Formats: sequence, structure tokens, C-alpha cells
Amino acid sequence: MADFYALTVKSIKKLTPSSVAVTLSIPKELIQTFTFTAGQYITLKKELKGKELRRAYSISSSPKAADITIGIKKVDRGGFSDYANTKLQVGDVLDVMPPEGRFVFKPSSQEQNIAAFAAGSGITPIMSIAKTVLDANPKNRFVLVYGNKSYEETMFYTDLVKLELDYTNRFFVYFTNSQTREEKALFGRIDTATVNYALKNKHKDLAFNDYYLCGPEKMINLVTDTLLDNDIPKDKIHFELFTTTEIKDEMPVAVDGQTNLTVVLDDEEFQLTMDKSKLVLDAVLEENIDAPYSCQGGVCSSCIARVKEGNAEMVKNQILTDGEIADGFILTCQAHPTTPTLKVDYDDV
Repeated sequence: MADFYALTVKSIKKLTPSSVAVTLSIPKELIQTFTFTAGQYITLKKELKGKELRRAYSISSSPKAADITIGIKKVDRGGFSDYANTKLQVGDVLDVMPPEGRFVFKPSSQEQNIAAFAAGSGITPIMSIAKTVLDANPKNRFVLVYGNKSYEETMFYTDLVKLELDYTNRFFVYFTNSQTREEKALFGRIDTATVNYALKNKHKDLAFNDYYLCGPEKMINLVTDTLLDNDIPKDKIHFELFTTTEIKDEMPVAVDGQTNLTVVLDDEEFQLTMDKSKLVLDAVLEENIDAPYSCQGGVCSSCIARVKEGNAEMVKNQILTDGEIADGFILTCQAHPTTPTLKVDYDDV
């Protein structure tokens, strides 16, 4: 069962003309429940126009903060991000799932240098990671390349400038704007030259422990390829995909026939029959089985389950490693059955 808790909106701060930072109060009795690791996200649930919407938003605040702050960029009309930017008010109550996610930074007592590349709202988890890196060790250094259209559209701009002032010679940010030429900013999108400028020119003497990438798929692929070309080990490159829309619909490959599906959830078994052309999560939700899910777009990890019997193929996967797939894990929002019977276990993850 996906457990949600009622949290009160403590503050709303306008970040750009199309984004806000929303801070949620965490009651004392829920502090342990909402403890998180830098880089994780929460899922919000809200009924709008008679339809339940769930949206995943990365946490931008430090794990040491008393409250949780998320950044919400308006990417739809009439959906949750529109509601959050235009109608949400201080004192409103939202249903929130506890933090989860695999795009995380775990602090160490050892000195660490971290590089990050973000575009648009991809800055949100990077904010939390940067604060954690800088607080973990007085010798830690953090280098950030952050792409936007302009300074006006740069989420957390003032917070990033403040970090530069608070952590002189330890936090370095390079803004790059694709539509405006502005003082102290590079011009254009993040590309190979931008990556090399930051890492091989400005910080050529720094040995980086890990690299964190968050933003659109095209940017992530380009930066990853550039890092690999510079002989950076693949296991040091961590990424999280932020789509340009809240839900990205992709039809599964057409497969004929039906599957007898068994679902294990909260130590209970559910039986149903579904078309092979349908996505597993869609079939499960249609039966009113309260399976965990959030984005339904294959970019979070809320709906992971393990295949116990049969086989299922994913349309898209930006989360699971090859090893996890070999161990039977699937994103149920992206998987459709390819065998007459399929058994998935949401508990064994």
C-alpha cells in the first residue's frame, strides 16, 4: 500500500515567473518517517477536477533542515504544477508519500570533490546534494554547471549565489543561458565544450569523486558521453532524468493475447487477467489495487516490483541497472507481459 501523510504548506516562494519553492512542515511525530537522503524525492497526491493526480518532486532542502522544500516548475495547464504555481496557498494540506529515490549522495568523513550538471528544474535535487556535500567536510568542494534560458528563468538563482558567498573557494557555479547574453554567464546550452571548460580548464587540478547529472535526457546523454570520453569510470556518473512534461506517454509494443497476472502487495496476493498490450501498473490500478506509483513516466522508482514468474519487457528504463534487471526488477509503469502468466512482487524490492 502507498502510504500518504497530510502535510501543511508552510511557505511558498516565487523562484521564477513559472516556478515556486514549496516548503512543507513536518510534525514531530513524522520526523523519522520523512527523514531523507540528499537527492531523494517525495510524491504528492491531489484531486483536481475529480481526478487523482500524483506527482514526484525532488527535495531541494538539506536533510538537516526541519522542513522539506521542493521546487515546482509549471509545465502544464490545468495539472498539478499549474495548481501549485497559481492556486496553492500557505496553510493548505497536501497528501505526501515519504521520501524515496536512488539518485542520492551519502556523505563521508573523507574529503570529497563533486561535480554536477543540471538544466532547468533538474537543479532541485542538486541543491540538496550540494548543501550536504559542503556541510559534510570543511574541505569538500562542489562544482556546478547549470543551464537555463536566462537568469530570469533560473530556479534557485539567489540561493546558488548565496552558496558561493557562504562557501568561498569551495562552491563554484557556472551559469549558462541559451537565450540571453548576460554578465557572468556562459552563452548556449550545456555541451561538450562547457563540460570541458569547467572540468579541464577551470578545475583541471581537482580530482572528482563523483558526478551528478539531472535534467533532460539529451543533456544527460551528452554530458555522460563527454565524461566517458575523458576516461571517467561509468560507476562515478549518477543521473536522474527530468522530462519536459509531468507525464510522458509512450505506448508499449503491441503484443497479442492475455496474461494471468498475480500481484503480491503488503503480503496479499491478487489475481487478474490483463491484455499483454497493456502496462502492468495500468492493469493493477484498474483493479483498485493500491500499488505504489508516482510519475507513471519511467523516471522515478516508486513502482518497482520483482518478477517472480513469467516475463515482462519495459518500454523505457532510465532507473534500473543491468544487474537489477537481471535480478528480475521492472518498472511496472513501463512493463507489459510477454508470457501467458506473470507474477510480480512489490514487497520484494
